[in-house]
Parts: sequence; C-alpha cells; structure tokens
Amino acid sequence: MQHDRSPQHDRSPSMARLAAASLAGTAIEFYDFFVYGTAAALVLGPLFFPTFSPLAGTLAAFGTFAVGFVSRPLGSMLFGPLGDRHGRRPVLIASLLLTGLATVAVGFVPAYDSIGIAAPVLLLVLRFLQGLGLGGEWGGAVLLTAEHAPAARRGLWSGFPQVGPSIGFLLANGTMLALSATLSDGEFRSWGWRVPFWGAGLLAGAGLLLRAQVTESPQFRELAERGEQAAAPLAEVVRGHWRLVLLTAGGLAVGYAVFYAVTTWSLAYGTERLGVARTTLLGCIMAAVAVLGALTPLAAHLGDRFGRRPMCLVGCVAIVVWMFPLVALLRTGEPPLMFLGFLGALLSFITMFAVTSAYLPELFEARVRCTGAALGYNLAGVLGGALTPIVATAVSHGDGPPWGVAAYLTAVALLSLGCFALLPETRPTADRPDGGRSAVRPLEAGEAAV
Repeated sequence: MQHDRSPQHDRSPSMARLAAASLAGTAIEFYDFFVYGTAAALVLGPLFFPTFSPLAGTLAAFGTFAVGFVSRPLGSMLFGPLGDRHGRRPVLIASLLLTGLATVAVGFVPAYDSIGIAAPVLLLVLRFLQGLGLGGEWGGAVLLTAEHAPAARRGLWSGFPQVGPSIGFLLANGTMLALSATLSDGEFRSWGWRVPFWGAGLLAGAGLLLRAQVTESPQFRELAERGEQAAAPLAEVVRGHWRLVLLTAGGLAVGYAVFYAVTTWSLAYGTERLGVARTTLLGCIMAAVAVLGALTPLAAHLGDRFGRRPMCLVGCVAIVVWMFPLVALLRTGEPPLMFLGFLGALLSFITMFAVTSAYLPELFEARVRCTGAALGYNLAGVLGGALTPIVATAVSHGDGPPWGVAAYLTAVALLSLGCFALLPETRPTADRPDGGRSAVRPLEAGEAAV
C-alpha cells in the first residue's frame, strides 16, 4: 500500500515544535534526577545516615545516588522494547510519569530520626524507580527528534534534547540555591530541601501535557506498517549488537564521570573540605552549566559539519588535558577560578555529548534502535555516573589536593577514547544520503562497521 510520504509530511509537526517538546521532557526528567544528586551532596547523609561519620554518611548518600544509575539500564530493558514494539511516543509518557511520581515521593520520606532504618530503605527504592523511568526517557526523546529530522541537520535538531539536562540541572539547583539563601540551615535541613522534590509534580504534569501532543515518528510508522518490528528487541540487541552496546557505553562513560564530578562530587568536596559556602559553590557550578546549555546546539551543529566520531574523540582528548587543571582550580576555593575549572571540564564534556543523540540512533538499525541506543547510553551512566562521586569522595579524603580524582577521570577518558576509536562514523554525506534508504534500515551506514 502506497502512502503519501513527501518530505514535508515526514517532518510534521515542525521540527522546532518537536525539538521543544523533547527538550522540555528531558529537562523535567533530568530535573528529577539532579535534584536528588544535589540533596545527596548537601543534606541526605546526616538526615538519613546519622549514625555514620560525616565521610561515611556522604558515601552512603552517594550510594543511594548510584542506585539510580544502576537501575537506568534496567529501565532501558523495560522501556526500550516497548519503544521498538509499540512506538517511541508511549515511552515518553510512561517514563515521565514514573520518574515524576518517584521524585515527589522522595520529598515525603521521613528522616531516620522518625522511622529509623525504613527511611534509607524507602530512599533507596524511590531512587531505583527514578532511574528506571529515566532509563526509558532518553531513548524515546532523542529518537522522536532524530527520526523526524532531515539528514543534513539531524545532529542539530537531535542536540536539543541534550540541552534538557542543563536546564533540568539549573532548575533543580536554582531552587536549592534560592532555598539555601533564604532559609536558615536548620530550616533547610528540616523541610527546605524537600520543596524541589514536591515541585517535580507540577513539572511532570506540564510535561505530560506537552508530550500528549507529540506524534509518532515517521520511521516507526513505516516499520509498523510493514510489520517488521523486532519480536524480541532486547534479545536481538544482546545477540547481534552486544559489541556495539559495550563500545558506546565505554565511549560515553567519561562524559558521565566528568559531569557528575563537577556537579555532585565537587559540591560535597567544596562545602565539606574547603569550607566554601554552599551558595557560592552552587552559583559557580550553575554559571558553568548555563554556558554549557547555551553552547550545546552549536556543538551539535559542528557534529553535522565535521562528523560525530571526530567530535567525540576531540572531547575525550580535551578531558585528558583538563582534569588536573580542574582539580588545581577547585582546590583554590576562589569562585572565579573554580568557575573556570568547571567551565573547561563541561565544555570538553559537551563536545562529545552534544552529538550522541544523533550518533547512537545512527549506529543501530530501526527495529532495535530504541533498545540498543538507550541501553548503551544508560550503561555508560553506571560506568561513569554511578561510580564517580563514590570513587572521588574515597580518594580525596587526605589533606592535600585530590590528584587521585584527576587521575581517575583521566583514566576513564582514555578508556572512552579507545572505545570511540573503534566505532565508525555515521554522519550523512553526499555519496551516502539518508534519503536513499528505507526507513526500516539504519539512519546511516555505520552499522556495518561494527
């Protein structure tokens, strides 16, 4: 059966409206995820692990933080096959609802003093559910954008969901900063830290309204019309694409490691070890993240011009070069120098992460794209995001500069550099146009190289 598939039809709704909806959704979901990380760095240790030493309490709080990363690949395994079997759009609705409800519930968990051991257990369960929802979010959001976008500008349009984490971080930490500045320390520890979690309910409601208006991607519609969806997407990915999943996970691990070293570990280290005021340090980090968000579309556009893989390689090299200066600048405790250190690290990070929302979908064929891309992306979170605050806190307990943190991040960057060196380029070229392929094939030809 023939369908009217003019380019204009395939790209409706407008790319600007679709990108805005994807960006808003990822911003809300990452707000939920980040607000927990900030609370873990600032207050969760003494409130939920009061019998521990300050160092052990912080490590325990970061342990519950890590649980959210461990559950993210499980979310990919749950929601990815849903996206490959039934469409990208249902994933967006279900994942946002799950993450939003879990985040609001965190704000109502009584502290250890009230209910004892049940308090950290509830915290652990809700953090697990947060990660489960976020594990499905990214794949659905970027695929809807990537599969609607014209080939020559796929990197640019797919880069907009990657702005969402920056906005989510600024929303989460802006709320924390405002509460820290206006409440006494006792008020903040008593109830103030809970307010950002309660606010997640309003954001989730707004996100659901936006996503209810999003249409299914044309590539999945054609796949469904032909009846060529994978019967068991997860099994197919594990059986036929395991090497690709591991390489993408290893490649992206350094991005997670650097981001959470800046936004989570440095917050705990600066306030507890350097004595920097919480509001000062949050302000420095937020300023760097604001620049990061503003430059993400530019970095994504450069991926369209110079290729996805070269941008990832450059980002890894920049991280290797900058990690020891980052630690040295943080150690000064001077706001302008700390900001410079954070900015250099985050710009290195976004050089590679801005292009991943186009790169990963182009690496996987359409029938398993939602599962494969999401699984690789979220396994990277376990390797880089879950371990980094714990390892960094453990190796920075001495009196001198925490050079062990810089060494650790450099090692992760070298691992990621090796993984990207083994992956193919996927950017559309004149002799390899996207339009000449069936929608049920990969977006590009990169699949054959791995």
